[in-house]
Amino acid sequence: MNEPTALPWPTGSHLRPGEVTDGDLLAMTAGGDTAAFSTLYDRVTPWVFGLVRRILRNPAQSEEVTQEVMLDIWRTATRFDSDRGSAHSWILTIAHRRAVDRVRSEQASADRTELAGIRAAEVDFDQVSDTVTTRLEGEQVRRCLGTLTELQRESIELAYYNGYTYPEVAQRLGAKLPTIKARMRDGLIRLRDCLGSSTGGKP
Repeated sequence: MNEPTALPWPTGSHLRPGEVTDGDLLAMTAGGDTAAFSTLYDRVTPWVFGLVRRILRNPAQSEEVTQEVMLDIWRTATRFDSDRGSAHSWILTIAHRRAVDRVRSEQASADRTELAGIRAAEVDFDQVSDTVTTRLEGEQVRRCLGTLTELQRESIELAYYNGYTYPEVAQRLGAKLPTIKARMRDGLIRLRDCLGSSTGGKP
């Protein structure tokens, strides 16, 4: 397990800051402890972003994918099994997969643009299925965005749909950078709950 660092500690936890590990925080997050997730978020986001940035290069896309990774962690924390590996490795695996998926998605988009106007002789069934699934997930996210507060929604939409970085979002909304990060983190938690409900429960 990774050695803990000095970070804000969730109120009411039975663990002392010097004793907690990423695995402990994941276990508490799996139980719905939002304070534990907040601490885990602050702890792991920098090195998740570092890994994603090395793969994607683009800073704005790297921030977006990092947020997707943190949402995955919140939604799937129950799947972490300490007997099969460390929390660090589990989180980095999610980050690596998300980053690679984005690279493939960007390449696919570039390929579609290059082939625009050329009528395909055959339509691959799997490609059509993936397109429909992606569109459905997008509609679910848009519906769930409507459940957020106006400030949470504005922050997430500026970052996700307009490609703004954290500092740019803070500047446009006239808020401090830590406030924007906290707002997006809280919004992620609410999105997770909404998406879980729209699919009939936790994944």
